[in-house]
Formats: sequence, C-alpha cells, structure tokens
Amino acid sequence: MANRQYQGREDVSNRSKNDNKKDAQQANDGPGSSLQKPPREEAENAIRTLIGWAGDDPARDGLIETPKRVAKAFEEWFRGYDEDPEVILQKTFEEIEGYDEMITLQGIRFESHCEHHMAPIIGRAWVGYIPNGRVVGISKLARVVDVFAKRLQIQEKMTAQIANVINEVLQPQGVAVVIKAEHHCMTTRGVMKPGAELMTSRMLGCFRDSEITRQEFLSMVD
Repeated sequence: MANRQYQGREDVSNRSKNDNKKDAQQANDGPGSSLQKPPREEAENAIRTLIGWAGDDPARDGLIETPKRVAKAFEEWFRGYDEDPEVILQKTFEEIEGYDEMITLQGIRFESHCEHHMAPIIGRAWVGYIPNGRVVGISKLARVVDVFAKRLQIQEKMTAQIANVINEVLQPQGVAVVIKAEHHCMTTRGVMKPGAELMTSRMLGCFRDSEITRQEFLSMVD
C-alpha cells in the first residue's frame, strides 16, 4: 500500500474534534431514532409483492412461509439499529499500569448489506487505538464493528462510523480502522467481478499525524 493512498485520506480525516463528535452522533441513529418501524404484517405483505414482481406466486406451497422467514431474517441482519455503540464502549478499564502502546484487533469478520442494492457485504475489519488512560475489553471492539455492520451500509461510511465512535467515547491518542470487503452488488450482478475487494481506511489522531505509527498499524493488515 503506497503512502500516497493515505496522504489523500488525510485531507478527508483532517476534521476538528467537533466535526468528529457530530459524525459520531449521526452514526448512532439506532436506539432513540425518530424513525418508526412499520407493522410486521406490512413488511410481510411487501415481501409478497416482491415475490410476485420477481415472477413467482407467493401463494404456492414453497413460498407461503417465505415472507415470515424473510422478516425474521431482517431482524437478525439489521439488529444494529437497536444497539447503541456508545453504550457498548462505556465500560472501560482504567487500571492499566500506564499502558500507552498500540492495541489492535485484527481480521474481525463481519456481514453487512449495501444500502444501494441490499446485497451482502462480506469482509474483515482491523481496529487499532492507542489509549489515553482508558482501555476497553477487546470483545467490545468486535461488537462495535457488528453494530454498524448490522445496518444498511456503504463501506466508506461504516469505516468512518467505527473510528469516530471509538474516538469520541474512549478519547484515545489515536484510532485506526481498515476494512476489506467483497460486495455482492458487484460480484453477483452488474460488472460481475467475484473476488474483488474494496479497501477503506480511517486514521485519526496520532495515526493520521505520524507516518511511523500509521505504517506500524498498516503492516498488520493482510
């Protein structure tokens, strides 16, 4: 990965603390959101309509229960709207004996869905931060990735959301997030390029300001 790739992203990442706080707040449109879910029956009827539009009969034996199954699957796929990543990160460890070196969780597998075609996004995330007195349990980092993955997403936004909320809640010296993912909206339709991966990054604090720190983190991304 050439350095110039990240130099280009520095301009995007070079925001004030208030901008990052605004990003984090906008990222958490889950619990407490003003959006109201329609009744389950309405959702199931919409699925029946789509089955008919696709060219099949939603009343035939093999499809009668499909609307209920799809609605239940949606509850699993999009459960991130019911979770608050800030709450997940609230419990921290402060007795860390002055530890101030890099902490990374690597290759976090996730499954998401693109907001343009609702096609699967299958990928892995690398999350790193350098603490400033507060350390979170490692499982919490994986849970934060899942919260944002279990929503309709674009990868660029998801990458920024993960980094911004960690930065806002933990107030570390810096945060780094890299995501590599395969998008089924371009592997199973459209340009039909299976195996192609999109890679995105978000560098904040010392990861943006120090090339040495940034490269140390990037060397762990495979």
